[in-house]
Formats: sequence, structure tokens, C-alpha cells
Amino acid sequence: MTEKTPAKAAETPATGFDAKAFLATLTEDPGVYRMFDADEAVLYVGKAKNLKRRVSSYFQKTGHSPRIALMLQQVANVVTTATRSEAEALILENTLIKKLAPKYNILFRDDKSYPYISLTASEFPRLAYHRGGFDKKAKYFGPFPSGLAVRESIQLIQKTFLLRTCEEAVFRNRSRPCLLHQIKRCKAPCVGLISKADYAQDVRMAELFLRGKHGEVIEDLTAKMQAAAEAMQFEQAAQWRDQIRALQSVLHKQFVSSTGDEDVDIIAAVAGQDALCINLAMVRGGQHMGDRAQFPKGVSSGLNGHQDDVDEGLIAFIEQHYLLHPPPVRILVAHDIGEQVAAVFESAGGDEKKRVTVSLPRNEMERAWLSMAEKNAQLAIEARRLNAVRSGARLEALREALDMSDPPARIECFDISHTQGEGTVASCVVCIDGAMKNSEYRRFNISGITPGDDYAAMRQALTRRYEKVASGDAVAPDLILIDGGKGQHGVAREVFTELGLEHLQSVGVAKGEDRKPGLETLFVHGRDEPLHLPVDNAGFHLIQEIRDEAHRFAIVGHRARRAKARGHSRLEDVAGVGPTRRKKLLAHFGGLQGVLAATVEDLCRVDGISRTLAEEIYNELH
Repeated sequence: MTEKTPAKAAETPATGFDAKAFLATLTEDPGVYRMFDADEAVLYVGKAKNLKRRVSSYFQKTGHSPRIALMLQQVANVVTTATRSEAEALILENTLIKKLAPKYNILFRDDKSYPYISLTASEFPRLAYHRGGFDKKAKYFGPFPSGLAVRESIQLIQKTFLLRTCEEAVFRNRSRPCLLHQIKRCKAPCVGLISKADYAQDVRMAELFLRGKHGEVIEDLTAKMQAAAEAMQFEQAAQWRDQIRALQSVLHKQFVSSTGDEDVDIIAAVAGQDALCINLAMVRGGQHMGDRAQFPKGVSSGLNGHQDDVDEGLIAFIEQHYLLHPPPVRILVAHDIGEQVAAVFESAGGDEKKRVTVSLPRNEMERAWLSMAEKNAQLAIEARRLNAVRSGARLEALREALDMSDPPARIECFDISHTQGEGTVASCVVCIDGAMKNSEYRRFNISGITPGDDYAAMRQALTRRYEKVASGDAVAPDLILIDGGKGQHGVAREVFTELGLEHLQSVGVAKGEDRKPGLETLFVHGRDEPLHLPVDNAGFHLIQEIRDEAHRFAIVGHRARRAKARGHSRLEDVAGVGPTRRKKLLAHFGGLQGVLAATVEDLCRVDGISRTLAEEIYNELH
């Protein structure tokens, strides 16, 4: 965060906050400050190397960006927390921002979504794609800008070093090599076709490659190839040769080439008319891995390309990203902010001895990297703008088709999925401002109904969802889509009437003849006749897209529930029968059917089963 030097002119918030009296009480220690409005809602959370100087800069200078100027008009109170160092202040600031989500902070989404490659800590480590929390025993390489970059790297490592990728349960229970061994993508450690020492050597080479030490890997493979050739082990030498060629072919196909095995992050901050894009490009071992654009919250309005907001967005990204992910040795940026983010790398995880440099490009190659990152950020802004225009056009077309007063900002769609009544699941997907909002999706496991009764399933799902709306605990949608015909839509209207939500607008979407897309019939609340929209209607396309997403989400949930139910043993429901006794029972009687056919006396003969427990088992199963 940039430190501001107090100016002569003072700005007094419209709320009447006595800034002069408050500033006189501030310490010059490092710390965190929080700004509140008159309703005690948090407006902004910031950190400072010097609290008095930083907070004073808000009220003793002019020329703030439009976003900050608007915020200062609402400030009614400021609370500070002193810390022992700027690094501690950074950690506290980051924690408070994520916990409180202040309106005027520049907030990036959770960086845990970045993918990694992992090597497990088992006897024969598994190579895997990883997202989420880390296991302290495993090794992780990344982050990567996209899942595609991870999968391409895994495929190359499989082809070159033949490491296993199977799940632990599969690995432990293999009795013969799998297809991956047959196509030469795994050395089959599951059935002992490679020794532990040889496999460990392959793992070591894969680690070197993932750390960007490509030259060392190729030199080692070349030495092995020559040794095998001299020993007249030509088949083995050919395998080493193929590995070398596979590596070199990939290393030669670079978007941006580099002469060194260096690790660099390139961060470009580009402001559009009403959006700020931070684009992170990653170079690992001299290999350009691609980039990833992000649009932070807190700067969507009042930006107008103001440089203060651009710099603050760049700093905010560095602070938030590198608290969660290990930084490379060098980070390239377009503005000299090295001193302002130095505290980040005092508290970031990883190798504490590694010195991280945040600097401007040093040569033509690095300037090309930064230029490419900035260009991709501009393209991302334009793509986002065009998507917004397209979404707006589709919402307007839908508003016109349904004769609504305003375009529906929030649309919710429900669907039911089951297999002959088994594992019934209802889905609710949400579309906000024309874009699907995955974080708002919900599933409802349906129970207590006649299997296959879709009307009862829809009634239960809608009741559970809109009870919260009726009580004021959840936001009401502008439009509700029901994947079903007139009957399903009728059930929905009954639920809304029972809950006192008759004002909610809803549409039943009935499938066309032979379920052919484009022939759907719409049953619109308030209209006597069904509606058939032209197949080229933009609003109709939006309805189809949302309906299809609800269908997909319901099927995924149903399959998971069905698989879980089919993998569940009825013995697991019997109190006192844990995994050991369950295993003994199944082994003694040859499976669950044998246990079901057993009498109480038969059950008593199993080791560890008393008569009382045998009676409980019998009664539970019958």
C-alpha cells in the first residue's frame, strides 16, 4: 500500500467525522486501520508502516481517486490496531479483508483455486493434479495458471518418467499391470515390475524437471543413454534416447523462449473504462506456462483509469497472492513498487533464504514478457465487456418476451433427477446478470416421498428453498424457471401461494417433441396460453442455457448419491458393528446375502458376536 504524504488542504467526510481530533491520537507504529460508516459497516481495511502518516493521508490531501473520494464521504469512525512489524500488519490486514469483505477494498478471489502438481509421500509416489489444501507430507509444484498447463505437464512426465497416476485404493489392489503400462505410460510398481530404488530415481528426475532444471535432467539421461550403449544394452539406450527427445521437443515449443532455467512471474495491471484486470503470467525453468486474468472486487465503478487504483490493485494482488503461494525469485511489474510490497516476502511461505526481487524488466526479453501480459489483460477486458453486452441483450430479450417490467437480474432454475425413483436429487442453479453463478448453486436430497413422484420432489425442493425467502433469510429471485411441463409449474405456483410468495414470476419449461432443442414450450405465470419463442430469440437461448445447466447439475448430484447408496452396506447401520466385525460377518457368510439368510444362532457362531448383538443384527436386517 502506497504511503501518502500529508498535504495542506483537508477533506472533511460528509458524515461529520472529526478527523483532526482523531489523527492527534494516532501512533506512528505499524498496524491496521478499519474505516466504518454511520451504520457501523466496514468500508475499508488497510495496513500501514506508520499508522499516523498513512491514515492522515486520507484526510490531509486532495486528488484522491473517485473510489476513495466516495468512500471518505461515508466515513463515520476509524479504528486502528498497532502491530510489532509491517509483516504482521500485512497478515492481519489480509485476514480482516477476507473475513469482513469491505466494500471499498480491492479483493481478489481465493487463490486456493490455482492448480498444482503433487507427488504423494507413499512408498511409490503418485503423480497427481491437485487443488485445495496441502498435505504436509506430499510435495507440490506450482501454482500453474490453468488446469490445461497442469495436465500437459503431467502427460509429459508420464511419457518421460513413467510415474504412476492411479488412486491409492487402485494401486494397492492391482494384480496385473493396467492399460497405462501397456501403452508405456507407467512402469507398474503396483505389481513389482520396478524396484523401489529405480522408481525413486525416476521420481527424483521428475522433481528436477518440475523445478525447471531441464538441463540437468537431459544431461543425466544422456549419460545413462551413452553408458547403456557402451554396455551394448541397445534397447535400454533407445528408451533413454526417446525420453530425451520427448523432453527436447516440448522445450523447443515455447511461446516465449529463454536462455536460462529461471522462474519469473510477470504481473500486468491494466485499467479499462470500468474494470481493472490483473494478469499473472508464469515462467518456470525458462518455460512460459501461460497466464491468468483476474478482475478484483471493489473497483468496478468509478475507476476511469485512475493510476492510484491501478497501483493499489497491483499491490493488493501481490499481497494476497503471495501470502498463499510460494513466490519465484523474480517478479516483473510495470511500476516500481518493490519497497511497498517488501513486507509480503518477509511473511510468505516457502524457502526463507530465497531473496525475491520485484522490479521493472531488465532486458528486451523481459519487456516482451510484460508487453504480452499487458496485451492479454487488454484482451480479457474486451472479452469481459463483450460478454456483458451479450448478457444484457439476452436479458432484455427475455424481459420483452415475458413482458416483465425490468430485466431479471437473478434467475433460479430447478430440475429433478433420479433413476426409477432411486437417489432423487433436485438442483437449483442461479444466473446473475446473465452469467451463471456457481457459488450460489444448491442441491436438495429428496426423501420421504413415493419413489418416482417428480411432483412431490419438486414441491419439497421448492418449499425448502423458498421458506428462507418467505422468512427474509434469503434473497428472492426475479424469475424462477421450472424444468417441467404444466403440472410441474402448477406445483410450483401452489408452493409459492402457500408461502405467501404469489408475486414471484415463474416459467415452466417443457421439453419439445423427442426432447429436441428449440421446440420447448414455456408456461408463463399469468398467461392462459403457452408461449413458443422463435429458435433465434436471444432470451430463449438464455432459458435453454440455464435449463441445461440445471439438468447437468442435477444429474451429477444424483449419480453421486446413487453411487454412495449402492456402496453402502446395511450392516453399517447396525449399532455395535464396526469395520472389523462387519468384515468378519461378510467373510463368514460369504457376503451380505449370506448374512441376511442367517439365523440368530448362526450369527452367534461368528467370533466377536454376542447373542445380544446377534439379535440386534437380525432385527435390523429383517
